[in-house]
Amino acid sequence: MNKSRVAILKVSAETILDDYRRLLELIEYKSQLDFNQDTIIKLNLSWTKYFPACSSQPWQVEGLVKTLVEGGFPPHHLLPVENKTVVTHPWKGAANNLWLPVLKKYGLKFTALPEVEWVKYSFKEKLLKLNDIFPEGIEIPKMYIGRQIIHLPTVKTHGHAVTTGAIKNSFGGLLREVRHYAHKYMHEVLVDLMLMQKELHPRLLAVMDGTVCGDGAGPRTMIPRAKNFILASSDQVAIDAVAAKMMGFDPLAIPYLRMCQERGLGTADWREMELVGDDITGVDFGFKTKRSLVIWGDQMLRRGPLRFLEKIALHSPLVFWAPLASNIYHDWFWYPTVGRSRIRRFGATEWGRLFKKYKNS
Repeated sequence: MNKSRVAILKVSAETILDDYRRLLELIEYKSQLDFNQDTIIKLNLSWTKYFPACSSQPWQVEGLVKTLVEGGFPPHHLLPVENKTVVTHPWKGAANNLWLPVLKKYGLKFTALPEVEWVKYSFKEKLLKLNDIFPEGIEIPKMYIGRQIIHLPTVKTHGHAVTTGAIKNSFGGLLREVRHYAHKYMHEVLVDLMLMQKELHPRLLAVMDGTVCGDGAGPRTMIPRAKNFILASSDQVAIDAVAAKMMGFDPLAIPYLRMCQERGLGTADWREMELVGDDITGVDFGFKTKRSLVIWGDQMLRRGPLRFLEKIALHSPLVFWAPLASNIYHDWFWYPTVGRSRIRRFGATEWGRLFKKYKNS
């Protein structure tokens, strides 16, 4: 049996688009994708606002799209998409994160998933939790069925899942905006999402940006740290495991990665993979997962001492308070104060200067 291949490159802002081309060539992307088939590009929007490492970077989007188009992939077969949550807006996020001008440059159109047809889909595989969470049926975008998909996550921590990456990126596409109900069983749900994707998509690819990574209280209120790495793989479990290892975690100690490997959904043990590109022996970012105030409160209500209030607080008409509280904390308090100072420090890095170039172009 062939080993899962993960490509890793050390990169710079000056050469990043060529670096992405080299990365994709290392995983032999032309043999991984069918150039005659529609391909979903699942972007990663963790915040409507721009915050370093939070969402897909514009150079990540351009690096992928430029390589594909110049490599002969017909632009009309490339379908960039993103969904909404109760606290994010796909069109505003696509503008703030500078995806729209990049997509326009290569003749691609952005699709907001709330605007497409959703259908109930009965999965053949037995799911661990999602059928219980959504007993009336799991709705997915109809356009996902039978199409190959490329995920564009970033390297960062996550208060619910320890780390987040390619697998978690599917969480934002395959489930409606009420997917926060799945937070209570995050690790089991991530396994379900791998099972679902294996059934839906004939081919999967992940291209992960670690030029600027997120440490601490991810996926939003993080400390951006320039690490200058990018990764790619057709095995979502493997790429997430390698990213976790680079961040300083034991991948097999992270429940969703271990459970995915146990079920044959991918390789979580990096020693059993084929790692190509730059040597990451000894790489350890020393990241620590923390919980933001919002994630801490969510966990107190779902699994902590306040769980007796879960139904009335999160599963009743009173649920409107949760996204309101999140927006007040993140957008009105944290971002203009702590976030702004971290963005200023990021602006002095090579990646901050590159983001400014994209913004001014």
